[in-house]
Amino acid sequence: MDIYAVFGNPIAHSKSPLIHAQFAKQTAQDLEYVAIQAPLDGFEQHLTDFFEGGGKGANVTVPFKEQAWRYAPSLTERAELAGAVNTLFLSPSGEVYGDNTDGIGMVTDIIDNCQVPIQDKNILILGAGGAVRGVLKPLLNAAPARLVIANRTASKAEDLARHFAPHGVIEAVPFAALEEPFDLIINGTSASLGGQLPDIPAVVIGSHTVTYDMMYGAQVTPFNRWAKQQGAARTVDGLGMLVEQAAEAFAIWRGVRPDTLPVIDYIRQL
Repeated sequence: MDIYAVFGNPIAHSKSPLIHAQFAKQTAQDLEYVAIQAPLDGFEQHLTDFFEGGGKGANVTVPFKEQAWRYAPSLTERAELAGAVNTLFLSPSGEVYGDNTDGIGMVTDIIDNCQVPIQDKNILILGAGGAVRGVLKPLLNAAPARLVIANRTASKAEDLARHFAPHGVIEAVPFAALEEPFDLIINGTSASLGGQLPDIPAVVIGSHTVTYDMMYGAQVTPFNRWAKQQGAARTVDGLGMLVEQAAEAFAIWRGVRPDTLPVIDYIRQL
């Protein structure tokens, strides 16, 4: 039986083993997927031991994505740009490759599952950390009319805009400079984790605005609750992104793409 794993610290809360078990059952794949809590100072050794022990592929979550980026001898273009790796796989020659499936997972969820268009739309993304960096290339590939990064520290947003400028038109502004509504607003800040809100003006929300929070939970996220109060047309959390990025990794490993909607519903009901 082929063995896969997700590495993180902490990791007990991870839904990845449940998601991949559903994928394996649905696609009749004989595999085992486990969660491994690597010590903060021993991630790379644990990863090496895993692959040397016969592991076929791995997912990586907080706080090890940047370490995984440095660990992988070869990187896909999207991983190289993201500066982070969440999926590792073995080439036919046995070399470890690093990929980042977060961005394509989010874009697939938005366009296919939520039926929210990105092409030719005005998009605002909040935050300039690793979560945002990981999704910018797939967002640009979806051809928005305008993509704006807003961050509390404007210089961080400007650095990201410069990094991705060769791949599409992208703007950077501080939160306070936002003066108009957008078609789609993506919250990539960590504010929801602490029950907080990014300090943005309500004017960004129009009656047509869809908001997408990369975070998810049993309750509506603080950002989406606020957006609804401001009159947003629709609010969406990041559970679909979690399942879709997992499906992309599963397809890389096994060569078959699972049907994600039943799995999103399954995880939502837990």
